[in-house]
Amino acid sequence: MPTLPPETLLAGRTARHGTAELSELPLVPLWWIAPFPGREAALSRALAAAHGVPFPAPGETVRSGDTEIRWAGRAQALLIGPAAADPGLAEHAAVTDVSDVYARLVLTGPDTACVLARLVPLDLRPARFPAGRTARTLLGHMTAQVTATPEGVELLVMRSFARTAFHEIETAMRGVAARPG
Repeated sequence: MPTLPPETLLAGRTARHGTAELSELPLVPLWWIAPFPGREAALSRALAAAHGVPFPAPGETVRSGDTEIRWAGRAQALLIGPAAADPGLAEHAAVTDVSDVYARLVLTGPDTACVLARLVPLDLRPARFPAGRTARTLLGHMTAQVTATPEGVELLVMRSFARTAFHEIETAMRGVAARPG
């Protein structure tokens, strides 16, 4: 039986308008982690021992090698990168593989903050939302996990919203690129 590689929903689609570029990122393992009540400290220690990253504080991203963990709401985080979450984490938290739940987009370029200002109710200018900051917020009418990177902003949206999110961001890119001056 042939092995079929996983495909992203947008098949690697990209768009460039003005100084902004939008791309779909490849699929990576994603694990949703929610600590059981009273187990937060033990979970953080278990994460650090198994994956090199503690449970993040609100709005924080922690990285160690190819593994990253992002705050994803009250008592929630997304563990990104390891092929398998350590089974010992299940003693302290609900751990769910959500790798096929999300689409990953990245917006880069000098106009990134201006483009997203049309869709996101947060100030995403690098001075206010520096690399490593993350937030669960709205992207137009959709929910998204928005994370600042050194190159721009990564957006995680539900797969069912991927095409709509790409379209909305590309429309905002066109609007920003069309500004005079």
